[in-house]
Amino acid sequence: MLALLGFLTIAIFLYLILSKRVSVIVALILVPVILGLFTSDRGKLGQMILEGVSGVAPTGIMLAFAILYFGLMNNAGLFDPIISRVLKLVKGDPLKIVIGTAIIAMVTHLDGSGASTFLITIPALLPLYDRLGMSRLVLAGVVALGAGTMNIVPWGGPTARAASALGVDANDLFTPVVPAMIVGLIWVLFSSYILGKRERKRLGVQELDYNFNQELSEAEMKLRRPKLYWFNVILTLITLIALVKVWLPLPIVFMVAFAIALIVNYPNPKEQQERITDQATGVITVVSIIFAAGVFTGVLSGTGMIEAMAKSLVSVIPDSAGSFMALIVAITSMPLSLVFTPDAYYFGVLPILSETANAYGIAPVEIGRAAILGQMTTGFPLSPLTASTFLLIGLAGVELGDHQRFIFKWAFGTTIIMTIVAFITGAITLF
Repeated sequence: MLALLGFLTIAIFLYLILSKRVSVIVALILVPVILGLFTSDRGKLGQMILEGVSGVAPTGIMLAFAILYFGLMNNAGLFDPIISRVLKLVKGDPLKIVIGTAIIAMVTHLDGSGASTFLITIPALLPLYDRLGMSRLVLAGVVALGAGTMNIVPWGGPTARAASALGVDANDLFTPVVPAMIVGLIWVLFSSYILGKRERKRLGVQELDYNFNQELSEAEMKLRRPKLYWFNVILTLITLIALVKVWLPLPIVFMVAFAIALIVNYPNPKEQQERITDQATGVITVVSIIFAAGVFTGVLSGTGMIEAMAKSLVSVIPDSAGSFMALIVAITSMPLSLVFTPDAYYFGVLPILSETANAYGIAPVEIGRAAILGQMTTGFPLSPLTASTFLLIGLAGVELGDHQRFIFKWAFGTTIIMTIVAFITGAITLF
């Protein structure tokens, strides 16, 4: 019963947002609450929801102040020289920009953190995409592909979780799938080429005046702070380093950085309030989604739906398919990112799958390798169960349903390509 309710909750939620019947916030809150009323723990729904919301509170705070910070930096003109130089380099060619976006996402995700990757890439590239009239879905999608594939690195969350859950060394999981990962990254570049070519066909290679400031309105020019440019650059670099090195909790980093940036760039209290008000709509929308996602995960976890779904998935695998377990795990790993949180999958589902496969002579490490080819790697920037997804779409200003529809096939294709290479190289086997 719990498993059925869990799958029903996921299915109804995805249907509602993909068909745009209701907003994401409404679906995230009402769907799990209504179906949660049919469980035996309905009396504890309030507590479950509160725990779920409390769990995402730090992310919500970080996201709120990140939007405020980068919005203020954009107003102050931090990204103007970057945009002008990139425009000159790519000569207004959307194809080159999209491929460059993929490379930037891959490089910035070397730290294994989705949050820092999105916070670095999206604010820097969004003004450029808007300047050329390029699709924000392409920006969000290509960054998702690059970051998702790179998330296989041993210090990333999925590989570390898989190693811990199976009691194996992370390098034993990662090293054999390196060839598959490299081919996956090449596939991402190829996908970016296709998407960039479409943008070039739609927009053409534009002849542009590389003096970006000439395109700004009078009101926008008044907000620019050219004399404080290097101060803002140094402050932003320190902020990003603090994020990567975790000098302070991530929400605190952005709170402090925003306060410093605000008082230095706009010392007048009235101007400060105007800068905050200017970003209010974006902040409220995105943070509301984060807290709504807390309701969703809180109910699914608290009622036991996720655990029940894990057991039911394993139980439906026929004995005859036992020798194909690695293949099954690899192919389903990416789509199941939409159903299970990383902890639920790696600590709940994966050990059961591994034990089942072991009976057919398949080593647990192979099941782990199969899982990291998609579960919260290529799948994490599309999943409604991770805060990073909402950070990505919030910064890019796109809808979750649109983002999923646009990039799902490319992300799933990445997993399929890596699975094929993993079999060819022997990282995973059929028997």
